[in-house]
Amino acid sequence: MNQRTMKRVMLLLLTALPLSGCSPTVKIEAPDKPIVINMNIKIDHEIRIKVDRELDSLLENKKGLF
Repeated sequence: MNQRTMKRVMLLLLTALPLSGCSPTVKIEAPDKPIVINMNIKIDHEIRIKVDRELDSLLENKKGLF
């Protein structure tokens, strides 16, 4: 090998060595505390029942709608 080729090889090695230490890692770990989902939901079904009853009575009174 001539001196120019040796310099290229050395340059390649000097740039490759620092990059070889940079390997990305992915860690998957379970959380040490449980996951808490706070759901403050108020279910109000009274409105639906009232509307359904009103619609039923309206449909019973007017039989020729449909």
